[in-house]
Amino acid sequence: MTQVGENRVQEAIAKKPQVTLPATWHLVGSLQTNKAKKALELFNVIQSVDSLHLAQEIQIRCEQANLNVRTLVEVNTSGEQSKHGVQPDAVHDLVAEVLKLDRLQLAGLMTIGPGLAIEDPQASRPCFKVLRTLAENCRRRFSTPLPHLSMGMSSDFEVGIEEGATIIRVGTAIFGPRPA
Repeated sequence: MTQVGENRVQEAIAKKPQVTLPATWHLVGSLQTNKAKKALELFNVIQSVDSLHLAQEIQIRCEQANLNVRTLVEVNTSGEQSKHGVQPDAVHDLVAEVLKLDRLQLAGLMTIGPGLAIEDPQASRPCFKVLRTLAENCRRRFSTPLPHLSMGMSSDFEVGIEEGATIIRVGTAIFGPRPA
């Protein structure tokens, strides 16, 4: 099965009809609650659940459409203001709440390395270690598998794999940089 990731709901609307092979679509960019309904029409996996408010909106939209959706909790392991994601010290609380939502199938955690990783992939290693540790703690605390760690992009995916990534995002390495 082909795995396709997209950063934005609007871009997936245009691109999805062009993909004719069976594919599992992942939303890897941030999701606003007002786009949750459309996201569920387009994506099989939402990797960017970063708040209880968003998780609850996805739950409501899933109930309305009689759907279930695989999700990952996005964690801001770099501490950068420009990054989305729940803070590491709030992960356990968010995971506990997401696990109560029966339409969301929590499959793991996701993070994006620091901006420095573009020049120095090793800069991501501490962030990826934090995510791996958080996932291990959640597995134990909640007795849930959380099989996926989504970490590593074109510049730092090798470090992500070394630190336990099961999902990497390598669009730039395949398609080149995004148009300005």
